Amino acid sequence: MLQIIQWDVTPEIVEGWKTPNLYGLLFVSGLILGYFVIKRMFKKEAISNENLDQLVMYMIIATIVGARLGHVFFYGPYFDEINAEGVVLDRGYFSHPLDIFKVWEGGLASHGGAIAILIALYFYAKKVVKKPMMWILDRIAAPIAIAGCFIRLGNLVNSEIVGDPTDVPWAFSFINYWNSEMNSFDPTPRHPAQLYESIAYISIFAILMFMYWKRNAWKKQGAIFGTFLILLFGARFFIEFFKLGQTARDEVYFINTGQMLSIPFVIAGVYILYQAIRKKETA
Repeated sequence: MLQIIQWDVTPEIVEGWKTPNLYGLLFVSGLILGYFVIKRMFKKEAISNENLDQLVMYMIIATIVGARLGHVFFYGPYFDEINAEGVVLDRGYFSHPLDIFKVWEGGLASHGGAIAILIALYFYAKKVVKKPMMWILDRIAAPIAIAGCFIRLGNLVNSEIVGDPTDVPWAFSFINYWNSEMNSFDPTPRHPAQLYESIAYISIFAILMFMYWKRNAWKKQGAIFGTFLILLFGARFFIEFFKLGQTARDEVYFINTGQMLSIPFVIAGVYILYQAIRKKETA
């Protein structure tokens, strides 16, 4: 007999208040954990706290701005979706520009965050630590993985980025999931795709930490970051098969938007890891 998990958690910490909420709390918790991870790395390598503080500012701004804009531009919707009766089924970001700033309501894209972080770290490596960009990329990979784990737990709390309908024993019935096509709440049993990603990300975090602390992989510039790209976006590619499409075009093509965006990152990871294996160890 199917044992459906009834998921009726709400993000509200204080009843009737939209903010602060559990999504924001989980998001911030992930960033804080990431901070302590990289702080230990910097201490091990005798890097100053001043450099660490600047890195935190670069990362926080890039993560929030990049992930939010990535969601807006990659997934939308751009304009209001209105049915035949004139009822707005889904608010569009270009129709309501101020909605772009409502990060606490959810809607963050890891691909957008990744692009913004790469840009920010380029300037950080060049202007602050004055080291090769790959040096810092190797050290922020594990913190990003643990932060991603908590962000996906936040998505679970928000009952967003849900999976496809299923009859697996661990299916979740998202009581608070609003199906814009049905214009009603939809408790259909589904894959807990957010939980799949969260488990994948914390597993990747453990692998990367093992590589850094037990295998001294940081001495092979690019080894940790290359592995990170392959594992994280490889996991994202396969988990997308169990997720509900987030855009109209996702229902048309064999692979969806998230998968198309993941492929270049996996290819880049393979190349970076290959180059790292060929190189001699560096401090």
